Amino acid sequence: MIRLRTGHLERIVAVGAHCDDIAIGAGGSLLAVCRANPGVRVDALVLCGGGTERETEERAALTALCPGAELALTVLKLPDGRTPAHWDEVKSAVAELQQRADADLVFAPYSGDAHQDHRLLAELVPQLFRDHLVLGYEIVKSDGDLGRPDVYQPLTADLARRKVDVLHEHYPSQRHRPWFDTEAFLGLARIRGIECHARYAEAFHATTVTLDLEG
Repeated sequence: MIRLRTGHLERIVAVGAHCDDIAIGAGGSLLAVCRANPGVRVDALVLCGGGTERETEERAALTALCPGAELALTVLKLPDGRTPAHWDEVKSAVAELQQRADADLVFAPYSGDAHQDHRLLAELVPQLFRDHLVLGYEIVKSDGDLGRPDVYQPLTADLARRKVDVLHEHYPSQRHRPWFDTEAFLGLARIRGIECHARYAEAFHATTVTLDLEG
C-alpha cells in the first residue's frame, strides 16, 4: 500500500463537539504527530463542556496526547445535543479559529456521523478550512454509524495502547458508558489496521486532497 507523506508539520487544528471526541477519534494520530514533530502547535476547539469537569478532563487528556507540543485549547459552553440551534455561534468560533491558525492539518468529525453535534462541525469545518487537509475522524458508539474510510494512520501497539490508557485515565466521567472500554477502542483500531496492512490504525474520511506527483 502506497504511503503519502505530509512532510514536517508545524501547526495542527483539532475540533470536537464534546470533550473526548478528539481523543477518541484522533488521539493516536495526535500522539504520533507530536512525537515526530517536537514543538508542533496544536490548536483545539471543543463546543461543549466549558467550565465543568469535562473541560478539566479534556485539558489533561490532550496534554498527555500532545507531548512536547504547544497546546492551545478552547472549550465553549454550548449545550450538549443542541449545537445546531447555535449554528451562528459555532460557525463564528470555527471561523475565528481558522483566522488565527494557518494549519497544516485539521482533524474534525466526519460527515456521516449520526450525532447532530458532530455533523454540524463536519459540515462547517471544510467550508472554512477550504485550503487545508481536513481529516474526518470516526467515533465508536451505539449509533452504528461507522462508515467506509479512505485514509489511514497506522499505529504501533505502543501508540494504540497509550491512547486507550489516556482515555481511561483522563475521562472518568465517561467510564459508565457501555461503549467506553478497551475492547471497543482497540477492536476498532485492529479492524482499521487490517484494512491498511498494519497492526492498528486510526481511519479518516478526507474531503479534498491535492497530490504532487512530481515532488
